Amino acid sequence: MARVDLGTMPRGNPCAQCGRPIAFPDWVEQGEGRITYLWTCRVCDYRFEAIAIFDERQAEQKPLAA
Repeated sequence: MARVDLGTMPRGNPCAQCGRPIAFPDWVEQGEGRITYLWTCRVCDYRFEAIAIFDERQAEQKPLAA
């Protein structure tokens, strides 16, 4: 199972329908140059996705060891 870094996970995202804050996304999926978040509002039961697209050249991780 993949580990999720909770320090970089978005928190308190407002619901796209009612505006109430949602503590954490239900699902996080990372692909080439993007991260997709699935959010579910516990107040109004609305579900939506948010996608973060970033420049892959800036996101390349440096090797931990040579």
